[in-house]
Amino acid sequence: AAHWLAEAGEQAIAGVLRVYGEERFARRIARKIVETRKEQSIRTTRQLAELIEGAVPVRERNRHPATRSFQAIRIYINRELEELETVLAQVPDVLAAHGRLAVISFHSLEDRVVKKFVKTGNVEGVQEKDEYGSVRKIFKEVVKGVVQATEAERKENPRSISAKLRIAERL
Repeated sequence: AAHWLAEAGEQAIAGVLRVYGEERFARRIARKIVETRKEQSIRTTRQLAELIEGAVPVRERNRHPATRSFQAIRIYINRELEELETVLAQVPDVLAAHGRLAVISFHSLEDRVVKKFVKTGNVEGVQEKDEYGSVRKIFKEVVKGVVQATEAERKENPRSISAKLRIAERL
């Protein structure tokens, strides 16, 4: 991540922050990163967090301003969405009839991929139809929608706040 931040252009950084972090101040943050690295290299996560904090004009309650940016950089560098799609694409071939798929996502982008997959049975999100024009269902939701942590669980484990569990059964 440090190497990428040291080399990437302003537009590339802003694009990653916008797409993977859904960061509304992506351009401001990217501009600040590029300006700062001209004078000094960004060596620590604390330095990056403070830089982002200085670039973001509005604060979300109970969330550090750098949270979305760190998340976006992590998702991009680790190719997390691509890895998730790779795993999900294999599920129809390896999950037996009545087998259950349970996926916990921690980001809305991940959850959208899982939701689309459960609905259509493929990572492209294309509804397949049989020879009669009826929609082919590969999965049915075991629990309608998502399961989220209770208030008690959230207090005990703050990381569970963003966790969403989807459960589907192979038809």
